[in-house]
Amino acid sequence: MFIDIDSAQYKKYNQNAYGDYFLSKRSAERVIAVLSDGLGSGIKANILSCMTSVMLLKFIERGADIHNACEIVMNSLPICKVRKISYATFSAIDCTEDGRADIVEEGNPQFLWIRDGAVLDPACRVLASVAFPDRKMHIYGIQLALGDRLIFCSDGVTQAGLGSPAVKFGLGRRGLIDCVLRRLEEEPDISSHVLSRYIAEFAKNTEADHKALDDISAVAVYCREPRETLVFTGPPYHEDKDALYAASFMNFKGKKTVCGGTTANILSRELKIPVETRISLSSGSVPPASCMAGVDLVTEGILTLTRAGEYLENRETTADDAAGQLVRFLLAGDCIHFMVGAKLNQIHYDPNLPVEIEIRKNVVKKIAKLLEEKYIKRVTIKYI
Repeated sequence: MFIDIDSAQYKKYNQNAYGDYFLSKRSAERVIAVLSDGLGSGIKANILSCMTSVMLLKFIERGADIHNACEIVMNSLPICKVRKISYATFSAIDCTEDGRADIVEEGNPQFLWIRDGAVLDPACRVLASVAFPDRKMHIYGIQLALGDRLIFCSDGVTQAGLGSPAVKFGLGRRGLIDCVLRRLEEEPDISSHVLSRYIAEFAKNTEADHKALDDISAVAVYCREPRETLVFTGPPYHEDKDALYAASFMNFKGKKTVCGGTTANILSRELKIPVETRISLSSGSVPPASCMAGVDLVTEGILTLTRAGEYLENRETTADDAAGQLVRFLLAGDCIHFMVGAKLNQIHYDPNLPVEIEIRKNVVKKIAKLLEEKYIKRVTIKYI
């Protein structure tokens, strides 16, 4: 089972910082995530929610029981002297890939657990704070199955539209449920990346002027079979193994892309499959993608990979050039495997090329790190 998790956020209108903070960490067989909502909005709320998320994630990551970690944080967070409420609320999840999930919520809206189009009602244990009796943790231990989804959010989602004629009392839990179930009915296999953005956008558009009047955060979790993706870039070191690598690439069970003209020509020669160049009128500084039967995407090499790395770093996922297509291809996968040819390509050292272009191995390493740390993907690199 693969735990597909992603988030989407909007800042409160006219603020320069997000008052909510989301962190997640994937290890070999485990996903830890924390969503915290800081008191108020802007810089102060950002600092409070960031502090809460980082503390909880580090506690759990380093072996602390999630219940104990959350209890420590709950008892440690001070109360605002003016509003008499906690400086931050949080939702924390510790989920293994066999489906066991421990969830603790303090102050955030209750999460949704969806299976086969229905919202489940899990058993809950409530633990009050020793230091602040009005502060309570809701503790859940659930067993997830393939196809299950979890939705977490800040109160910027459930309170969206509060006071407006359409939803006088805000979107609420019922409105959130209706929104999510309707979207799942339209696209049952929708990714967490797309679903979280849909929820956040829906909440923002629920406001009377379509402006976020509070920080909005949505986190989606999807339990499914992993989507395997293969990226082949660069000519192999040993030319006598070109046929072996070409066959290995084409026999891969999953989506596959080729990044590099030389690499595409090697596959074309060994597999007797022509490469067809596309003509693109779109503005952009990278060459257009090409077509090859049996391959989902064919792009130029270093220029496109470098630009894709920049897009990933800046969370730019809508660019219409070949690098943008490559970014969307990568983000659609869960387990991304790179086959990187170790043969040097002298064109990469042409002094006429921009100085920011790095050699292929470093570019791939940078992309792999971004995919792992920012997008919670599993990544492997094999040099050939």
